[in-house]
Amino acid sequence: MTKINLLILFFVLFLTVSCVKEIKNNDLEEDEKRETDFALVIHGGAGYIYKGRYTPEQEKEYIIILEEALNEGYKILESNGSSVDAVESAIRILEDSPLFNAGFGAVLNNEGNVELDASIMSGENISAGGVAGIKHIKNPITLARFVMEHSPHVLMFGEGAEKFAHEFGLQKVENSYFKTQENIEEYNKSKLEEKLSNKNSKHGTVGCVAIDKKGNLAAGTSTGGLSGKKFGRVGDSPIIGAGTYANNKTCAISSTGQGEFFIRNVVAYDISALMEYQKLSLSEAAEYVINDKLKKQKALGGIIGIDNNGNIVNSFNTEGMFRASRKSGENATVELYKWFFSCRSSLQSNAGI
Repeated sequence: MTKINLLILFFVLFLTVSCVKEIKNNDLEEDEKRETDFALVIHGGAGYIYKGRYTPEQEKEYIIILEEALNEGYKILESNGSSVDAVESAIRILEDSPLFNAGFGAVLNNEGNVELDASIMSGENISAGGVAGIKHIKNPITLARFVMEHSPHVLMFGEGAEKFAHEFGLQKVENSYFKTQENIEEYNKSKLEEKLSNKNSKHGTVGCVAIDKKGNLAAGTSTGGLSGKKFGRVGDSPIIGAGTYANNKTCAISSTGQGEFFIRNVVAYDISALMEYQKLSLSEAAEYVINDKLKKQKALGGIIGIDNNGNIVNSFNTEGMFRASRKSGENATVELYKWFFSCRSSLQSNAGI
């Protein structure tokens, strides 16, 4: 073979390799541009919730507000918003509804006042913020986010947290704003009977978990705690790792139930740890923690979760848990009890459930 032929052969091979590399690089660029499927899950508490406790009209009210919160978060994700934005916005809607034990409509403590707890966490950089014993800030979940993003701290309590909120101009209200006539009557009756108890009440804690188009996870939880609780009592909702946890390596979790048990068992983090170190799936880890570990301790409650692949789980050991979820390109699903109710484009045709 002549030198000219060798040069031609070399040139052809060079062009071929360059083209292959260019194609592969273009493929990689396209893969990098490809968006992650986004998803959102919310809950409105687990506990003494069963078919027959609520009238069809009451069930419809719960379904409508769950769908409203779900849609608000979903729109944010659909518009390229962050999972943290979606979680905060969805929870704010639930905090503003008197149907749940968070914000407006929260239960009263032993002294007849409302004390609120909340937390939020970003799975992208495991930053987190929590607040407890809040009496005058309209949306505790927003204050928790300000703690996460504008302070070196993770958890702030009571007056100190409210002074911090004032620095940023967060909306302040009288404690009476949170009280509904229903909760006042329940408190007065319990006081009269001298048995403040949460035995037969639903745990109306609210929460949300989400994954955005960038693949970032986030979780948040908000609550009024236990009805008749001793003033100053703090449950699991503001505790990172117990009531709330998010890590892009694994999952995002929001808990609801008997807070003391969720704190002792570090439930939200425990599920993530089982996934990271034992290589369990989200559903396997949640099932073990909620329906084995906690059940053996006679602890009631549940969690909502989403993993870094967009897989969703709702795990609870009570008769019901108010919850709703939606994945990109799919219809929403709203569930109240152990059986499920699927919400399509409108709830009007399902008014009779």
